[in-house]
Amino acid sequence: METDAVKPVFALMGEFSAGKSTLANLLLGSGLSRVKVTATQMPPVWFKYGSGNPVVVTTEGQETEIDLADLETVPVDTTAYIRVYVESDLLEILELIDMPGNSDPNMSADVWRRSLHHADGVIWCTHANQAWRQSEAAAWEDVDNKLYARSILLLTRFDKIREEKDRRRLVKRVAAEAADQFRAVLPISLLQASEAGEDREAWEASGAEEFLRVFLDIAMDPVTTTSHPQPNEHGAAPGTDGPLLLDSPIAEGVPQDARDATSVIPRRVAVKKAAPSERPPAERPRS
Repeated sequence: METDAVKPVFALMGEFSAGKSTLANLLLGSGLSRVKVTATQMPPVWFKYGSGNPVVVTTEGQETEIDLADLETVPVDTTAYIRVYVESDLLEILELIDMPGNSDPNMSADVWRRSLHHADGVIWCTHANQAWRQSEAAAWEDVDNKLYARSILLLTRFDKIREEKDRRRLVKRVAAEAADQFRAVLPISLLQASEAGEDREAWEASGAEEFLRVFLDIAMDPVTTTSHPQPNEHGAAPGTDGPLLLDSPIAEGVPQDARDATSVIPRRVAVKKAAPSERPPAERPRS
């Protein structure tokens, strides 16, 4: 069973093994995403707040309940997405679609394209050791540029880049190549964030604190501007030593209580709901 409120929807995208499902687990505080599914041949998984069995939605709009243990049996070609209900605090204010890896030559791009029109923004995960490959940039060109201002390019496995000079060089390069196509370019170590537990210092060092703050600011902002400051010589926003942030993520339309919620680790996020007038307007019905 799901709630009736219209919420912003964000798609988790990227190539195979870039960390999308690990990120979904981190955000939802559960092991319900495809991270434990060995096959890459799976349709998009749409996480909504609620309880009950998952629902398979076909490309023709037919809906059928399925047991969570049987997700791997869902056919890809005839399925638009699988709706999975999770009683996660984060899902009280937004929804996530965990997309299949777009680099699988055996899977048509139509598998993720036919669900992407539901998204209000994208979190694109790219492996830091080979960040923003040409194949990724080419796939991103297929995305509606209206999503750019509400999308984040996340440099995952950033802990694998050992030298500080190499980290700065990486962020500077990716920012130069993709800055005008994303609201923010942020590094993160998902493994470090997942293992942080109650260790606040480790959590912040992983990059998860900054990512969650920017993500919630974007999600709760009904109006997104498109002003893009240029990176400095370190690949950082002017006047900072941090990652490049395209447009200030602290927008006037973001409720203060939503900003305060970013100080809590996702698996026990206590996001206070904004008043109806503060929520993003319902632009279209959700399915």
